[in-house]
Amino acid sequence: MDRVYEHACRAVNGEVVAGELHVLACQRHLNDLERQDTEEFPYYWDEGEASRIINYAETLTIAEGESPRPVRLIEEQAFDLGCTFGWKKCVNGARRFRRRYKSEARQNGKSFENGIMGTYIAGFGGYNYGKLFTVATKQRQAKIVWEEMAKFIRADPDLGEFFEIKEYKLMIRALATLCTIEALSQEAGLDDGFRAILASIDEIHQHRDNGIYKALYNGTKKLKETLISMITTRGFDLNSFCKEFDDYAVAVLRGLVSAEDLFVDIFAPDESDSTWDIEAAKKANPLLYRDAEAWETFKQDMQTAKDMGGSEEQDFIVKSLNRWSRDTSRTFISPDILTKCLAVRKLERYRGQTCTVGLDLSSGGDLVSFAFDFDDDEPDSGYFYSHSFMPRGRLAEHIQSDIAPYDLWSQKGLLTVTGGESDFKNDYKFIIKKLAELKTEYELNFAAIGIDPHNADGIIADLEQFGCPIIVVTQSARNLNDATVDIQLQAKSGKLTMDKDNELLIFSFNNAEVVKNSFGEIKIDKKDGKRRRRIDPCDACVDARFVKITLKKQEAPVDYQKSLDDYLALMGVE
Repeated sequence: MDRVYEHACRAVNGEVVAGELHVLACQRHLNDLERQDTEEFPYYWDEGEASRIINYAETLTIAEGESPRPVRLIEEQAFDLGCTFGWKKCVNGARRFRRRYKSEARQNGKSFENGIMGTYIAGFGGYNYGKLFTVATKQRQAKIVWEEMAKFIRADPDLGEFFEIKEYKLMIRALATLCTIEALSQEAGLDDGFRAILASIDEIHQHRDNGIYKALYNGTKKLKETLISMITTRGFDLNSFCKEFDDYAVAVLRGLVSAEDLFVDIFAPDESDSTWDIEAAKKANPLLYRDAEAWETFKQDMQTAKDMGGSEEQDFIVKSLNRWSRDTSRTFISPDILTKCLAVRKLERYRGQTCTVGLDLSSGGDLVSFAFDFDDDEPDSGYFYSHSFMPRGRLAEHIQSDIAPYDLWSQKGLLTVTGGESDFKNDYKFIIKKLAELKTEYELNFAAIGIDPHNADGIIADLEQFGCPIIVVTQSARNLNDATVDIQLQAKSGKLTMDKDNELLIFSFNNAEVVKNSFGEIKIDKKDGKRRRRIDPCDACVDARFVKITLKKQEAPVDYQKSLDDYLALMGVE
């Protein structure tokens, strides 16, 4: 019996309590089964390997409590463990997933699962002399998963024959493979250079930045198999690495970006669920709600939080419901609406048509983008196309800092990497060349080109070759309000389309939120604290829409009598 497939079907069919994001994780698995072992998707499902980790887990013993008892996985745990280990690469049979992100409310067995994976990989993974680490910002937190592994070993004499525990060193040694498991923390001096076949990173909402993640992940590139397993409950800090990675993980589940090496599962109520809906709370607590006594305690805690409000309520929302506290009024386009804007829509469809062009530039080696804004078939509908550029000398740096697969996007033709390894600044001649190539290849007519005045001096003269007006787009909320609102309304009405394969454009829309001036006028900006989360293609789309609106205003006939009447009324003349 394939317990992974069985649970995925039950979750997708509504036969088990599940939030939207967990359902998306299950649907992702089912979709991957349909396309496995193809040129587009060079991975295959090994049910035997999935069953092996699940069966191993259920040979373990839980020692904590009044008496020892055997491990019995709930179906969500079996899904997550089996899916992590069951997917393989066609090219070499190695595990597909090198990264794992699981977010869940407190007391639902996240550390327990990492403890299972740690003893399994160290003792029976087939890799000799490997290094495994349990990691957190503080040593006390780092010990939690390490102690889960030690408890499994001590509780089972048969398993104990395969391991040696050195408590004083916080080290476990697998006797057959000579792999070691150590507890490390940032406060104890965690540095770069670790070559981990497994790293369990605990409660990443407590991490100030992505330093620990990068130190561990950067050391794994030459390993055939590795697993950087991040476990967390969502936190309070919206300007954190955890929030950045959580947004990225949600985008992966929604299909907005591609990350075939990343396993994601997030257990949380849906956005539309009430905070005080006890049935919805089960979506964040798949283990806890199956324990009748523990669930009664949970209900009492919920009532206390509701009655007390304030910090007690916020703590409950974050830790017990696994929700972020966030201001949805700043959302530019919500993920749900953005998903509905996606379709298979290539530039070829618009051959011979007229579009406006938006150009977003940078002062140095950051991302540079242009966008085309086309009128689509239906009235008041539109289509955005974009292409971006980055100097080769900054590519590796931005892949790490932005947590974005720019190298993959370059291979897919969404990004042009310019120059050589020693080139760190954008050469605008590549932009002019690409614009000219697309204009000629698809017989496009540029109605006008909009450009941010900052950093524009080096390119305006070259743009004149296209024989259309060059419009300077001042980047203020007052100037961009109409274009920003127009895109929002078009998306909400289902009349905005983007190519679903343009992951870089989708990524940028997903990173954008709105800011207001004192008059309530809006423009887009990066999300607070996310200077590394690029919105340049989205900015270019707004510039292109500004140009379109400007041209329409210029074309509209002027009603001189109405203008005179309005002026006289303003002056108080009847």
